[in-house]
Amino acid sequence: MADDDILGADPAIRVSSGGPNRSGGRELLSAAHEAASETAVAEVGSTGVPALEPLVLATADGESAFFSRCPPERVGSIVETLEAGELPTEGVMAVVKHEPGTSRLPRPANGPLSVGTRTVLGTCGWAVPTSPEDYPADGFIASEIGDSNEAIAQVAEAKLRGRGRGDAAADVPIADRWELAREAAGEAAIVINANEADRRATTDRVLLESAPLAVLDGALAAGRALDATNILVYCNEADELAQERAAEAAAVLEDELEEGISIEVLAGPDEYKAGEATMAIEALEGNHRLEARLRPPYPSEEGLHGRPTLVHTPRTLVQVGEILADGDSSSSEGSSATGTRLFSVASEGDVSGDDETSAPTTVELAAEEDLATAREAIEFDGHLKAACVGGVFGGLTRTLDVPARANALRAAGLGTNGVIELFGEEECMVAFAGNRAVFGEEENCGRCVPCREGTQQLTNLLREVYHGEYESEGIRELLRVMDTTSICSFGRDASRPTRTAIEAFETEFRAHANGRCPAGVCK
Repeated sequence: MADDDILGADPAIRVSSGGPNRSGGRELLSAAHEAASETAVAEVGSTGVPALEPLVLATADGESAFFSRCPPERVGSIVETLEAGELPTEGVMAVVKHEPGTSRLPRPANGPLSVGTRTVLGTCGWAVPTSPEDYPADGFIASEIGDSNEAIAQVAEAKLRGRGRGDAAADVPIADRWELAREAAGEAAIVINANEADRRATTDRVLLESAPLAVLDGALAAGRALDATNILVYCNEADELAQERAAEAAAVLEDELEEGISIEVLAGPDEYKAGEATMAIEALEGNHRLEARLRPPYPSEEGLHGRPTLVHTPRTLVQVGEILADGDSSSSEGSSATGTRLFSVASEGDVSGDDETSAPTTVELAAEEDLATAREAIEFDGHLKAACVGGVFGGLTRTLDVPARANALRAAGLGTNGVIELFGEEECMVAFAGNRAVFGEEENCGRCVPCREGTQQLTNLLREVYHGEYESEGIRELLRVMDTTSICSFGRDASRPTRTAIEAFETEFRAHANGRCPAGVCK
């Protein structure tokens, strides 16, 4: 039999997959449906580890067996064994004992699912994403918001900082922006900014695909605290499953709760710049030419159609829900830095994210946990030459012994967009910097001179290195100007790859100017 919910079902079959591998997951799901007569069968979201998916989880009597990428014909025998009263173990990846009816994914002792923690990711790959019966909270958090002052005070006390480049309060306490929105004139709006065109950064997509009710519940809670009238879920047009799950979750919440806050799902262009907070607003307003807006005023003062607007990523809003549910700061990133942060981890420099074999793995780390922990989540053989932390405009580092919290990442010159790319000895750092500079030149919105002209000049200066001219001081001064005078984070962040590459690998730049590539990849 097939169920709209799966928590507590015994025996049960779960098929876990995400956007990149959903077609394979649906094939396994169909095979499970055909074989099952007494076993509950459900499609669940991605665990955040595409390399294991589609993943079949067979549960009976407080034990779950994990089968990674099993063929459809194998699913039938798994179901038959379950219905015979036994837990199938042939060809199993792991068997985990757990409390019957647990609402969170049982974690194997080894492998990528054992890395870090799974607070925010707890239901991903275990619960039916849009089932209210599978939602693990004691009712929806939004329905419990009675005193807006108290809710905002809880978020302020937690010192929660915005997660991700698409958050209008990225790396700063979001409560400050909430206060601005509450004091501003006009009806407030909430934008859930899940438009991320950097295929290295998959954390927000994973949450919207696998835990959309938690994302929208956090947004509704923020909306109630600010007396907002509507919520817009802004997705990337390429992320069809995220759009589908968000729309389903919106329908569930509007049916379950009488909030008076409408929820609409909209898709924006698959362009990197379209994920910047103010350009997201430009896209939502229907403007074809996307340009960054001057700040102040911040979107929380004057945003969508001139209204006070909170722009938060799914990562931020799930943390909001955790804080308001717990009533303390244990899920945030306050002074004790006891919160968690999500990271996409990959061992390749340019990850398309369209192929399940190369899509990044999502891990969750405690704020004080070193990034080195994330390395255990993927296969990476050989010596680690460098890691790029922060996405396409992340910073290079020779070591991952850096705490996951935002302040520590920034102090180390790294980005905070929740991406870790691992590079071996074959990676050329000059080519890396050049490729990221070209991306900045091609993708910037063109509004401000420091970014528009700066990325072009930077690309030309890096090309000159191959012609024997390495102008170290000129490059550094250009990077300083871009970082300090650009209107938005695009120009500031675009300077980071080259700056950190020079700081950590300047000998490679000088070697290229002398006609030699130490990595042996440039001609």
